[in-house]
Amino acid sequence: MTAPQVVQEEIPGARRREQRGWYWYDWADSAFQTTVLTVFLGPYLTSVATTAAGGEDGFVSFLGLDLRPKAYFTALVTISVLLQIVIMPIVGALADHTGRKKQILGAFAYVGAAATLGFYLVSGGGYLLGGVLFLVANVTFGSARVVYDSFLPQISGAEERDAISSRGWGFGYLGGGLLLALNLVLYLSGAVEEDLAVRVSLASAGLWWGAFTLIPMLRLRNRRVPVHEATAARVAAGSVRQLGRTLMDLRRYPRTLLFLAAYLIYNDGVQTVIGFSATYADQELELSQTHQIGAILMVQFIAVGGALGLAWIAARIGTKRTVLASLVVWTVVVAVAYFLQKGAAVQFYAIAFAIAIVMGGTQALSRSLYSLVIPPGREAEYFSLYQISDKGSAFLGSLVLTLALQLTDSYRTAIVSLIVFFVIGFVLLTVVNLPQAIREAGNEVPDHI
Repeated sequence: MTAPQVVQEEIPGARRREQRGWYWYDWADSAFQTTVLTVFLGPYLTSVATTAAGGEDGFVSFLGLDLRPKAYFTALVTISVLLQIVIMPIVGALADHTGRKKQILGAFAYVGAAATLGFYLVSGGGYLLGGVLFLVANVTFGSARVVYDSFLPQISGAEERDAISSRGWGFGYLGGGLLLALNLVLYLSGAVEEDLAVRVSLASAGLWWGAFTLIPMLRLRNRRVPVHEATAARVAAGSVRQLGRTLMDLRRYPRTLLFLAAYLIYNDGVQTVIGFSATYADQELELSQTHQIGAILMVQFIAVGGALGLAWIAARIGTKRTVLASLVVWTVVVAVAYFLQKGAAVQFYAIAFAIAIVMGGTQALSRSLYSLVIPPGREAEYFSLYQISDKGSAFLGSLVLTLALQLTDSYRTAIVSLIVFFVIGFVLLTVVNLPQAIREAGNEVPDHI
């Protein structure tokens, strides 16, 4: 049974107000992505674990595992992703079933923000506290994202979907980049000791996340849902099988499944290139940390214009063609990266600039396309699959990098091996009949697709 679609019948002014409120959540939680995940937490928790282990050759214990300090954070990431895979479908089912998306979004956002704020207390050898806080923060971060994304089809019509999704993504890059810049000023200034600067930076992300979540909480609205025979408690109790049921249900929408497979593969390439860039710059190009930090900040702010620019292009040549063109750019970027010279900071910045142009647009337009090929009334349930694809995509990319490094001992071969993800993703997306997929899902086909 599907929920009524009332977006087109709502007062335009009220819908625009809700859209602007929706943008602010991306601004809020992107601080966790940039300040916590991208820059500060990994190295800091590794150092805390090293202190607790009595040195790099020692071990720390977590959930029955004896881990080397350098493996502690990566193990936490793996555990958190496994927890997300279990929890996010439950969150999606409950959000769709109860219709209380705003309250569920707020609950996960504020638990995650509180856990992030708690990083201020992690010092010395407190690796256990840091690990538990990270698991809570990262799982709630992903769960809140499921609900946040599921608002997109409800606050925008098919024709404006690309623009709304891209503005949200661009707003997130701007907010996350701004807080990261402020934190890096504190960290690099030497005004306070390094340990305190990191803890203040991590806590600031939680404060930022919680404070700016107030805006979407005031502006987003719940929609009516059909009356269900099962109670919310029964839905939650039975949701341990929800992921399997959703995957089985995807058989009714084979073109949606094909799109999801294409996204998983090319997004795998996107996420792996982003995650591997710092290692490549450090180990192969021998660039300083200053250049790496400068590139991270540049990408954050240039990506704002990139997301909006690709949305503008999509409105003229079609969303699918624009995403396909962005995959061509990704392929060229990875190929060119193979030939970068050691110590050539200008060349690295040029590559980072190209990545920034297509990064936000690829992700924002993919989210927009996916929102069109999922059945109405089940947005959160299906966006849980989308988020699982996004969060779990690092596995395949990491595997390819590991094999390339193991077989060739070459960072250049490793980076160029990622071309396979963009080529396969391009081919799969090319063969998806998007208009038919949209109609099969029961949605309106926009003019520019």
